Amino acid sequence: PTVTLQPSWTQIYSGETVTVRCEIQGREGAQWTYEWRQSQKNIPETSSEYRITVTESDGEGYSCRGRRDYLLTEWSDIIRLTVSYEPRPVLTVSPSWLSPGASVTLNCEVEHPSAGWSFYWYKAVPDLSEKSSSYELLPDGNRTANNSYIIHGQTHTAGYVCRAGRGDPEYHTDHSQPKFVWSADVHSAASLTVSPDRVQHFTFDSVSLTCEGNFTEWRVRKFSEDGRLSDCRRMTGSTCDIKASKSHTGVYWCESESGEFSSAVNITVQNYYYYDDVPILVSPVHPVTEGASVSLSCSLRTQKILSNVFFYHNDKLIQNDTRGELKISALSKSDEGFYKCQYSGRESAQSWMSVKVTVSGADSSSSPVWLMVGLVCGVSLIIILLLLLYRCRQSKYSCFTRSIQSESHSLGSSTNHGVNQNETHVYDSVHPGTNHIYDSVTPVEDNRNGSDEHQDVTYALIELKNFEKKRKHHKPEQSAVYSEVKTGAAGKSSPAADAAVYSEVTLGSFPGQ
Repeated sequence: PTVTLQPSWTQIYSGETVTVRCEIQGREGAQWTYEWRQSQKNIPETSSEYRITVTESDGEGYSCRGRRDYLLTEWSDIIRLTVSYEPRPVLTVSPSWLSPGASVTLNCEVEHPSAGWSFYWYKAVPDLSEKSSSYELLPDGNRTANNSYIIHGQTHTAGYVCRAGRGDPEYHTDHSQPKFVWSADVHSAASLTVSPDRVQHFTFDSVSLTCEGNFTEWRVRKFSEDGRLSDCRRMTGSTCDIKASKSHTGVYWCESESGEFSSAVNITVQNYYYYDDVPILVSPVHPVTEGASVSLSCSLRTQKILSNVFFYHNDKLIQNDTRGELKISALSKSDEGFYKCQYSGRESAQSWMSVKVTVSGADSSSSPVWLMVGLVCGVSLIIILLLLLYRCRQSKYSCFTRSIQSESHSLGSSTNHGVNQNETHVYDSVHPGTNHIYDSVTPVEDNRNGSDEHQDVTYALIELKNFEKKRKHHKPEQSAVYSEVKTGAAGKSSPAADAAVYSEVTLGSFPGQ
């Protein structure tokens, strides 16, 4: 007989359930009973299959033989199971530093890849009371066949975890170590400020990291270069105080009691030796807005202001003169990248400077908001105009009077207002320059009939034809434009209400006409 393993995994983990099967070649149809043993120790099992929940001792191996009546087969070769401790998958994120709104890809890798794994995806939620994090299943993150998961529209710092499972009943691995997608966007739910405000620091420097936001309790966390996650040990309120050492190099962020993450910052600590004073680059911790100015400098612990400094952008020398500062007056996206400085042949570590892009002076993320505001305002204005037009059409009186066309042969040297003696309206001056002019009309009281009521407010449409005709060089004539204005008392329908009043408007000369 031979012993086979189902499923045929090459790597089995302690706690998994597998089946060993005894097969006798050429005697499949016969009525056999079976005997099993594990490392020379008999097992009380008589079926051809033996289901095992694997432990570490199962690595010694299994064998079987068949029995029929008085016939016994020989023992099979021993099948040995390679048993390991519970695996812990490794999660990777790309990119780890993101631009707000970008897509993030998560990848979950098991130590010994094989078929049959399903994957689960979680978001890490901080729990300040337990000084740990809980895990919330992501949308559509339950038992996916693919070992990658894409998050669209990521905007803020967030932590993620994965785990894998296989078999029936399903065996689950441990959760992966949390991996973080960091956003340096200052518009996160909370922000982390650093004092002194620079990325690089010397050992023994006092550095304060303060959480700011609308929450009462905070925790400052660090993700070190070696992948370890740790908490600040010296929290005073919302501030973490550290005495910088090389081990403090890493990414820092804040977590609130309600599960929010702040923007993240990079902190780099440079060893200081009195006999070898290596410089540091003084650069901003947070992203700098596009179009703004920024100044980078080089500093020694013993001397804060240096001159004759070389500055590099992405390893390319960009300034080499007596100035001690690199000033960029109007940042663009092309200025983003790694910067470092060099003084007296000694180079600083390089630090990333991020440039935050804006659209028309506003964050690109806010443009849809302004688009909606503009759309709502535009629709509201159209509705108001339609209502006014409807009211106007339903009115008993005309909104506008007939227009009287007139042609001016020449322009006078003065402007007068001629008003009919029966007129009850005062007309403002008319300004030339357009063909259609709407002139305001101010009503005055008409007491001829003993009434104190005001007349309706009406508007005259006056059409002025082109004045740029060829004129003879003699004394200009004056011509009048007459506007017919129908007036009437509000709420009355007497014949007098339809009387026409003519207003004489004299046009004068204007420069350039």
